[in-house]
Amino acid sequence: MIKKFIIAIVVVFIAIEIMNILLHGVILKSLYESTPAVWRTVQDMGRLMWMLYLVTFLQTIGFVYIYYKLVSSKSPFRGVWYGLTFGFTVGLGMGYGSYAMIPMPYSLALGWFLGALVIFGIAGWLTGLIVTEKKAVI
Repeated sequence: MIKKFIIAIVVVFIAIEIMNILLHGVILKSLYESTPAVWRTVQDMGRLMWMLYLVTFLQTIGFVYIYYKLVSSKSPFRGVWYGLTFGFTVGLGMGYGSYAMIPMPYSLALGWFLGALVIFGIAGWLTGLIVTEKKAVI
């Protein structure tokens, strides 16, 4: 089962990174561009990209570990529900918590919230596909 755990971490990390690029670099790009004073410069962000990758990797380990250890009756369906629950919680803090503190457009907060739901819903599905229980042999 540890092999599946490690495979899930790698697959889910790659999937989350791809979805983050699509969400932040394509879908929400114009919203970021409309509020340049709120964000770091492109040079600063480039210099700190390693930190984003590290945070996402550690978050992925935590995400997969919680599923691996605490979700019983593992399946892709349970993985989706786990992912949506995780995404709802993360999305609330990321989207609406940030909106309360940062002068950003509401549509960006909503995009972060909905993006977290989608990203972690898919991440949960992938985790549920990979981390499965052994079938009993009768």
